[in-house]
Amino acid sequence: MADNPFYRLAPFIQDYIYKNKWIELREVQVDACSVIFDSDDNLLLSSGTASGKTEAAFLPCLTLICEHPPTSVGILYISPLKALINDQFLRLDELLEEAHVPVCKWHGDVSQSVKEKLLREPRGVLQITPESLEALLMNKKQAVAALFCDLRFVVIDEVHCFMSSDRGTQLLCLLERIQRLAGVVPRRIGLSATLGDVSQAERWLCSGTERRCATPEARGSGAGIRLALEHFFVPDERHQHKKTQNTDDVRQLQEEELTGAYFDYLYHYTLGKRCIIYANSRGEIESTIATLKRVASSRGTDDVYLIHHGSLSAPIREYAEHAMKTSETPLVTGATLTLELGIDIGALERVMQLDSPHFVSCFLQRLGRTGRRGAPGEMWFACKEEPTLPNDSIIRQFGWNLIETIAVIQLYLEERWIEPLSIPRCPMSLLYHQTMSIMASAGEISPAALAQTVLTLTPFRSISQQDYAVFLRHLLSIGHLEKSERGGLIVGLAGERIINSFRFYAVFETPEEFSVRHEGEEIGTLQYRLPIGERFALAGRTWEVTDLDNTNKMIFVKAINDRSRTDWTGLDGPPLHTKLLKKMREVVKSEEVYRYLGPNAVKRLAELRAFAANTGIADNVVVHLGGDSYGVFPWLGTRAMTTLIFFLRQQGFFIDAMQGYEPYCCVVKTDEPASLYATLRMLRTERLDARSLRCGNAVIEGKFNEFIPRELLEKQFIEDFIDVDDMQKGLTID
Repeated sequence: MADNPFYRLAPFIQDYIYKNKWIELREVQVDACSVIFDSDDNLLLSSGTASGKTEAAFLPCLTLICEHPPTSVGILYISPLKALINDQFLRLDELLEEAHVPVCKWHGDVSQSVKEKLLREPRGVLQITPESLEALLMNKKQAVAALFCDLRFVVIDEVHCFMSSDRGTQLLCLLERIQRLAGVVPRRIGLSATLGDVSQAERWLCSGTERRCATPEARGSGAGIRLALEHFFVPDERHQHKKTQNTDDVRQLQEEELTGAYFDYLYHYTLGKRCIIYANSRGEIESTIATLKRVASSRGTDDVYLIHHGSLSAPIREYAEHAMKTSETPLVTGATLTLELGIDIGALERVMQLDSPHFVSCFLQRLGRTGRRGAPGEMWFACKEEPTLPNDSIIRQFGWNLIETIAVIQLYLEERWIEPLSIPRCPMSLLYHQTMSIMASAGEISPAALAQTVLTLTPFRSISQQDYAVFLRHLLSIGHLEKSERGGLIVGLAGERIINSFRFYAVFETPEEFSVRHEGEEIGTLQYRLPIGERFALAGRTWEVTDLDNTNKMIFVKAINDRSRTDWTGLDGPPLHTKLLKKMREVVKSEEVYRYLGPNAVKRLAELRAFAANTGIADNVVVHLGGDSYGVFPWLGTRAMTTLIFFLRQQGFFIDAMQGYEPYCCVVKTDEPASLYATLRMLRTERLDARSLRCGNAVIEGKFNEFIPRELLEKQFIEDFIDVDDMQKGLTID
């Protein structure tokens, strides 16, 4: 009995477990108790969605802070989403009610009175996003020491969402700044359902703490998974335009039949199931849900379709979350990334994925929304492809989407492989952000003290004193910093305009948004203005613009029963890994017929394999496309392919960006193919220095990059977007 962690938990937690009729603690919870109770290590918990990670972190931590109450906030919980904070708040509030341990959520929707009460009486658990934590350190610096002076634990939820982005690097800076201000080094607990390189995640989690990290071995549920994948040809705008020019009734009927088969599949295999349909863009999921609503109406079935993504208003998203969790009727919700994380929406029977999820980690995260309570996880894929036209290149004729989807699935089934995350090494946009944040809270500071404060933060230790001096001189020249009469640095007038905006707290881009309003209610936002009379999809319905208020950025609409005429635009995701591209090539060259493929997918895979054999794209790095165009098919990931393209350009080759399908391939224009072959052999074998690359035309995205000297941005590009080693290892040419 003494070894049973249940009996080491606080009495109020034991009562909570009894009241909720838990049969026993789960393995991840037992493991977490062992680390938290018996060591001083940080803790990384990597196990499937709904495996009990949140309780695993909080049960032992709450026990310890109840046994020895801290004199400040005892547990800091950091989440990537406000919705996840709200969800966890409800769970923790019930757990802590009898223990009289307060839990406070802190984000933009929380009243100022709640925040002021916590600042007056810092206790219990604080739940917050990185952006709100940034605002706290900038605007309440004097209160931070008292707020966190006895902080024991920092719980970082969905740690994989932070690691590969500037947002995660920002979070590391914030935690180190808190440690300095409060004089404590709390233990960190990271939670994730999908981690590829565990040692990489451990290093990230422990950054700036000088603690070891314990990572209990993740155990599978043993319930298995069910997969199904089908392929469809769906005409795109090129075919629709051609159809209007050619009134051939047979062709028109065939195209409508093809499109109808795709939506019939989605309708049939989601109806009557508690299901999420995932798409890779908001526009895709909006048009899909709007079409499924019309299909249901035409067939006389109920409208069971909801929608959930980041451009919808909070009430619409919250309604979808609540309905999915509580409705007795099986509902189907269209979603993007927002329902990929651990918001509690109850047990799902099936997940439907439109096209490739691009990443094994994304596949697992979405699959993990199903299969709870011991049931198998179940995920269906609907891969669509545009029919080709007679003048299409062989690049467009190849079905990359289907091959990529199979490769994602096979990498997990065969190897249990998940992509390692790419942690920024030279985050220049964040350097500006943290420099200005520290300046805002410091008032006046000497250049030497500022450099010491900023460059000793772990994310910036690779930035030299010389480069930082260049950076500060640039900020002085553009008026973001000024020198005082005493020789210290203060925020300049141009800098004040930046840091005084609420948009400053976030390190990711927050595009200008227009509020879409119907009968006085906001239904969501758009990142562009539409003209009066334009029709578009939002919240699963089609709307027509009736009026505009450009001053207040409002679009007024009426609901209509028609198709949308406007497509949404979205941002590209993280870079694809070379291992995924190599697996795609392996799938193309294999003869295996995978058990989860439907009849259409089996047929199309066979066609693509024959096509690859006939054209040589899986066997030859260079394929003649006609005229002076040559396709380069090295099957490299995004960073390695980017490296190859820049080196080819440096050698004088013209890359036809209009024809490229990077990272799948690139198109080189040349009259000397022998020279192209020779250059590729040279790039594979010779010692190459990435610093020799001319990156002046590279597009380097970053929220604050317009304030960074170009020479420093080029250094960032080489550090974070060029990978010579991966290119040379992956490039094979006879």
